[in-house]
Amino acid sequence: MFIQTESTPNPATLKFLPGRAVLEAGTADFPSAETAGNSPLATRVFAVDGVTGVFLGNDFVTVTKTESIEWDHIKPSILGAIMEHYQSGQPVIEGAAAASGHAAHDGPDSEIVNQIKELLDTRVRPAVAQDGGDITFHGFDRGIVYLHMQGACAGCPSSTLTLKMGIENLLRHYIPEVVEVRPVAA
Repeated sequence: MFIQTESTPNPATLKFLPGRAVLEAGTADFPSAETAGNSPLATRVFAVDGVTGVFLGNDFVTVTKTESIEWDHIKPSILGAIMEHYQSGQPVIEGAAAASGHAAHDGPDSEIVNQIKELLDTRVRPAVAQDGGDITFHGFDRGIVYLHMQGACAGCPSSTLTLKMGIENLLRHYIPEVVEVRPVAA
């Protein structure tokens, strides 16, 4: 098994590509070791000293580290943990499947919300996945779209620029009711 790595715009995050499917559908975000209980893969990666976050996508594993440790010191251990997981035959996630990520929204704005989700799914999420992350819809209220950034996008120095200049401009162009985009915590 050969696992490739790619840098992301976030220097504290690295994208690992095992060359096979990680999740069949959706994504899974584990912002701490305590949240990784149902994922044998994430649990193995968190066992590496210095790992602070694991994000699973369709064909990648994004790992975030503490600033005090260099990638050169922990990258071999992370590669080993991912390889060990796939050799074990265990599932990536036990029990519940990965989530699509978007929050449900009912009410008078549901048509606008459907348009926002459609643009996010077709234009934004594929591009963000290339950088090892994901962005999910969390709400729409009085013209403001609330989005949650995960994986490499969470804490990335360019995340505010991505939200404001990229996603906000895109949504405002196609949906006049959108006036602003704001990030939300999990």
